[in-house]
Amino acid sequence: MLTCWPHNTVSVMSKKGSKSPLQGNIGMTQIFKAITHALRDLIQIKIVWIMIWPVLVASLLWLMISMIFWDTFSEWITQSFTLIGVVDWLAKIESEWVLNSIQGLLHLLVFVPLVMVTTLIITAFFVMPALIKFVAKKRFPQLKYKYGGTVIGSVYNALFAIIIYMVIWAVSLPLWAFGLGLLVPFIAAAFLNQQLFRYDALAEHADAKEMKKLLGSNRLPLWYLGLLTGMVQYVPLLNIVAPTFAALAFIHYELARLEKVRAGKAQIEPASNGL
Repeated sequence: MLTCWPHNTVSVMSKKGSKSPLQGNIGMTQIFKAITHALRDLIQIKIVWIMIWPVLVASLLWLMISMIFWDTFSEWITQSFTLIGVVDWLAKIESEWVLNSIQGLLHLLVFVPLVMVTTLIITAFFVMPALIKFVAKKRFPQLKYKYGGTVIGSVYNALFAIIIYMVIWAVSLPLWAFGLGLLVPFIAAAFLNQQLFRYDALAEHADAKEMKKLLGSNRLPLWYLGLLTGMVQYVPLLNIVAPTFAALAFIHYELARLEKVRAGKAQIEPASNGL
């Protein structure tokens, strides 16, 4: 999630003066390690129910809302198409069925992101503490809790991430009528995942200073991790595990970085240029 701290790039050097794994040019090694650990965690019995109930709650919520407001939403879509001239174009070629098909597709394109966003929110606020405890006990038992994050910071970052995510989807909806919106879901998912989970992944273990420096560094690898975990959201059946998978991956990734700093394997220093 986004913090209000300045986004400083960090220059990371080991005790011998060489580049440490915290630096942005390390490639995908730590990302794949985090993903591997997250995949292993998904098959744990303790994680199964944690993985399923947020999706069920979010799906039922938006299913009820869509049934109640279906006609209103359909009218909004028609009005939007009229404003950009799509309805007039379709009317000229007498393709009402095309308009109806596009309307149905747009209902789906809006419903799925809403369900995923709601599931991610539930995961971030209600499931994340249990996942952090699970990962910390299993893989980072010696890592001390310093509680550098705050509830206000978590809520602020979540709201920012969700608003920007919804804006991306809203702005891109007209592009789907012309087949130009295929990349939007992946960009939006990458943004939301990395913005939503990075703060909470460190909030309980890192102190305020550690959070400021770690969250201000290596932004590009966080986007890579957000993209890889976000792609799962659009794979049928696998999208059920996507929110929990993303949360676990970011917890493993960020706590591993924090562990290296605590162990003295890397020293982080603020640099003048930011990403």
